[in-house]
Amino acid sequence: MTTQIPLEVIGGAHEHLSDAELADFVNRNLAPLPLDGKDVVLVVPDGTRSMPMPLVMGIVHKALIGRVGKLTAIIALGTHSYMEPHEIERMFGAEPGGLDALYPGLEIVNHEWARSSQIVSVGRLSAEQISELSLGAMSEAVEVEINRRVVESDYAIVIGPVFPHEVAGISGGNKYFIPGCATHDIIDLSHWVGALIGVEKMIGVTGVTPVRAIINAGAQLIPTERLALCLVVESGSGLLEAAAFGTSEDAWTATAEIAAESHIVYTDTPFQRMLAMMPTRYEDIWTAAKGCYKAQPAMADGGEVVIYAPHVTEVSETHHEIYDIGYHCIEYFTSQWDRFQDVPKGVLAHSTHVRGAGTYDPVSRVETNRIRVTLATGISREVCESVNLGYLDPASIDVEAWKADPDTIVVENAGEVLYRLR
Repeated sequence: MTTQIPLEVIGGAHEHLSDAELADFVNRNLAPLPLDGKDVVLVVPDGTRSMPMPLVMGIVHKALIGRVGKLTAIIALGTHSYMEPHEIERMFGAEPGGLDALYPGLEIVNHEWARSSQIVSVGRLSAEQISELSLGAMSEAVEVEINRRVVESDYAIVIGPVFPHEVAGISGGNKYFIPGCATHDIIDLSHWVGALIGVEKMIGVTGVTPVRAIINAGAQLIPTERLALCLVVESGSGLLEAAAFGTSEDAWTATAEIAAESHIVYTDTPFQRMLAMMPTRYEDIWTAAKGCYKAQPAMADGGEVVIYAPHVTEVSETHHEIYDIGYHCIEYFTSQWDRFQDVPKGVLAHSTHVRGAGTYDPVSRVETNRIRVTLATGISREVCESVNLGYLDPASIDVEAWKADPDTIVVENAGEVLYRLR
């Protein structure tokens, strides 16, 4: 349920908003809303998304506390690992044990996707609906299950950044509800639709992609007023470039176009090799693979993406099936569906998103991938090879020498900016 409210947008691509401009913007948009005495949930990103959380949450908290009846911030994990208390404190800008003092009256919780008592069904999307929304990519009914606190609140306000995204096209908006506050079935289905279409065709596409259409349809089943403060954040600095406030659909639409302009870099010549240097906000390959997603559309056939993350020691903290199936192109799975039909589709989708475009011949059992993907991490050669990825000792990489190589592009703070051929 969403009541139409006026949309307001400030800033633009490569602009910088001052703290005062943001505060004025937030206050004048929240002030007219009938929030007094209401149960309000703020749906925020986890630590894998960069944004100036202490600044934004401080402004929103000040505008709402003492006015609303109940205020909760839910970290939209999807099925990422639960954030530990010290990680939450750091993300929100609090000293150890200081969240309550910094944000009195605000309860901050993980989306507990693995705890069934915290999940409720809001309805079902039929196979016919999924077929229509996915443009025929899939025809399968799905139950839409959402975090109980979101469903039972009066208002759910998304507060988060908007970036190019491998599954939805552009992240943000209703994506904070699905997959952010959802569970396996709808998450798996939406990601698998994206995999069937292909990461290079989907990533960075503005407008309502097939996956976005499924996300929107599922979100519309939530019986809560859904609003959003969508932000365009300069990658690396964390400075705000733009903000929009309105319904979760309208605010996203406005900022998606700005994010595409700000966060897509075009090149006239395909890259032969990219060193994607992953910041520590990505703690495993499941999340650090964003460095590979963002590179694929600009890579030459036979080119290599090296994910450089010496701090990463696991392929996935929560989705251990990936160790069993490894990383392969979509045809590897679809041509052997009897072998893989019981593997969660979200895991299969992640596998194909990392591995990228390719072909598989079921007769010769030969897989041919468009690009090479190599891990320069704390993961051993044996594990890399077992999951069908290359291995490089991170200690062997001289970053300055790679920067000097004319056939190599080195991307620092990789994972948010998308590279495409012009």
